[in-house]
Amino acid sequence: MNDLEPVYEITRADIRKDKLLKTGAWALPITVPVIPTAIFFVLFLISTVTPTAAVWLFMTFASLVGGFVLGLALSGGLMVYRSRWLTKVRERLAVDGIRAEELDWFIHELTPGERQSLRELESRNLLMADAFRDSVAARLTATRIVRSAKKELQLNQRQQSKLKYSKAADTSSFRADLERDFKKLKGIMTEAEQMKIEAEKRMHQIETAARHGSNFSDTEMALKKLSARTTDLPLALESARMEAEIRKELEEGEHPQVERKK
Repeated sequence: MNDLEPVYEITRADIRKDKLLKTGAWALPITVPVIPTAIFFVLFLISTVTPTAAVWLFMTFASLVGGFVLGLALSGGLMVYRSRWLTKVRERLAVDGIRAEELDWFIHELTPGERQSLRELESRNLLMADAFRDSVAARLTATRIVRSAKKELQLNQRQQSKLKYSKAADTSSFRADLERDFKKLKGIMTEAEQMKIEAEKRMHQIETAARHGSNFSDTEMALKKLSARTTDLPLALESARMEAEIRKELEEGEHPQVERKK
């Protein structure tokens, strides 16, 4: 069971690694065939015997094609590795809520409309763009919490269903704990859905204020409250998940037959 990590900050090493993986994925199909192709081509140029020159010419084209295919395969493997690594980084960042300065790591999760609005705001009004980024970050956080809470609720319901058919001597305490976890997760999901609606409303207000050049001090105050909730809710969800995992381990030790019962 992983320890709860309340805070994770992007480091320079993370940024450098991401750039290297991205550059490597694009460069490999070109760089891999270069050296063998160049060697065979030089041998072709210096060859004085026609049959030998033909062999070197064939090897030049073969190494070019083969190296390109090998480079594509290596590039694909590098892209898969980068995708998995980025997923882990995003999950660690999202534990304490997604912040505006971390939004670039989640840019693929934005809708096309959000990306377009963000680009337009950044080109016209940086203050509005920062406020918009806060709202988008809150929306992403809320969306992730809702999705995660739904999964936890489904697991909780399956556990409760298993207990109904369990032959364990005493499962009342475990059932009460599961019901309490269900209510807590339900509350977290409901609050996250409300936070998502609020974030989308703020995004619309910021876009409207930017178009009309109006003051958005009220929206800014609301954003501060929204930002505070983006930190509290993810930690609350992680806390509920950790409690459920610990309780499950304890119950497995006390009632192993519960888990064996299908």
